Amino acid sequence: MSSFLVSKIQKKNIMKEIICPNCKTPFKIDESGYAAITKQIRDHLFEEEIAKRLKLAADEKESAIKLAEANLKNALQDELAKKEKALAEQLASKEAEIAQFKSKLENAEIQKQLSVTEAVQKIEKERDAFANEVKTKELEKQNIESTLKQQFTTELQSKDAIIKYKEEEIARVKDMKAKLSTKMIGETLELHCENEFNKLRATAFPKAYFEKDNDAKSGSKGDYIYREHDEHGNEIISIMFEMKNEADTTATKKRNDDFLKELDKDRTEKKCEYAILVSMLEGESELYNTGIVDVSYKHPKMYVVRPQFFISIITLLRNAAMSSMQYKAELALVRSQNIDITNFEEKMNKFKEGFARNYDLASRKFNEAIDGIDKTIKELEKTKAALLSSENNLRLANEKTEDLTIKKLTHNNPTMKAKFDELSDI
Repeated sequence: MSSFLVSKIQKKNIMKEIICPNCKTPFKIDESGYAAITKQIRDHLFEEEIAKRLKLAADEKESAIKLAEANLKNALQDELAKKEKALAEQLASKEAEIAQFKSKLENAEIQKQLSVTEAVQKIEKERDAFANEVKTKELEKQNIESTLKQQFTTELQSKDAIIKYKEEEIARVKDMKAKLSTKMIGETLELHCENEFNKLRATAFPKAYFEKDNDAKSGSKGDYIYREHDEHGNEIISIMFEMKNEADTTATKKRNDDFLKELDKDRTEKKCEYAILVSMLEGESELYNTGIVDVSYKHPKMYVVRPQFFISIITLLRNAAMSSMQYKAELALVRSQNIDITNFEEKMNKFKEGFARNYDLASRKFNEAIDGIDKTIKELEKTKAALLSSENNLRLANEKTEDLTIKKLTHNNPTMKAKFDELSDI
């Protein structure tokens, strides 16, 4: 065995002497035990070191946390201080604004009081001026009442005569219109037309036949028939009349067209040339209110007229028939003499045009006259109303003047009382 190995073994078997820390007794252990004890000691020291380091880390961590908390607290305190400062500044600003507003309010209140004072002074001045004016007006009123008393008395005496005159004028105009519109009290439409015709029979229609149609053999009849012949017995014109009053048909409220067919039948049976419906039906119709309406497009030679045009339509048709007979006679003479009649149709057309123009002008003038009468009635009624109102005011004024006495004027007036006392002493 080599010396190296022997020395290794010897080293390996060297015993170590160790003193017990508790009992202080020395003892020896081999290398392996020594190594185990050393390892144990080393592990214990390591753990202590680890514990120390962990405690140190924990302390450092706690210190860091405390430092962070302190820093955060300081930061929060700084931020809070800044906010408190800003709030204080805002509060100071608001307090300044409030103080300024209070100052303005105080100034406004002062201004208001000044304005009220000025207004009161102005009103008092106006009141005094008005009181003086009232006194002046009262004196003027007394003078005017005294002056007008006689004038009102005179006017009151004459107002009855004026009103009576105006009422008579209104009645006269209304009567004129009533006669034109045939709304005559106590008369039927048939009787009115007959009376109107008879007024002119002797002068305008001396040879005419105008009587009621009493022939009812066919089951129906018209109201009146007009016929006229010349001295040779030739018929100039013939007209069948039918009269329809609104009052006669108030229950049914019929229209003019309802009677045209029957009228045409009566005209044919009685061998009349024309048929005329004298009607007051459809009073609001603009067509029939023109006066004379040609309905020949429904039935030949038929007209609808308002009562005020009763005489006019007879005159127009009669004159046209007379002229036509004259032209017929001349035509027969011309034909018998073999004379050229080329201008006959032209003359006939000219006559027809002139007839239509004159009829239209007459109708317009008549309607204008009616409108003028209506306007005159309205103006007269306004005048009457104004006079009646004036009468009432004059009556009140007269009552006031009669109630006006020296006693009332001088009541509670010490100046006037003193004056009257002086007069009584004298």
